[in-house]
Amino acid sequence: MRIAEVVEKYGVSADTLRYYERIGLLPHVTRTASGIRDYSEVDCSRISFIKCMRQANVSIEALTTYMQLLDQGDDTIAERKALLEEQRSLVRQRISEMQAGLKRLDYKIEHYEDLIVQAERDMRGHQDG
Repeated sequence: MRIAEVVEKYGVSADTLRYYERIGLLPHVTRTASGIRDYSEVDCSRISFIKCMRQANVSIEALTTYMQLLDQGDDTIAERKALLEEQRSLVRQRISEMQAGLKRLDYKIEHYEDLIVQAERDMRGHQDG
């Protein structure tokens, strides 16, 4: 599959695909005799997995480590699972932090008018009217 087809099918830019290749996430992309990338089904499976993991906020560094372990074979299954569990923990922490931020925003929006009125009163020196 040519790069344009992969871009359309997976919604990943050509620059991103080249970057993934350069850093080793897609290390074995074959090329035609004229040097054009020809993505195999294995490459496409990796792209789909990488995209899924990136959408889950898995870091490039963790993904690189994971893919290196994957390429080493079944002896690394436990390490790969541990890496995914660590990433899941980090995502849960980020979700918790985002929920706390959302709660603060909800409070401010809910009390926006009261907060503004009080702030304006404070600027007037608590004068009514």
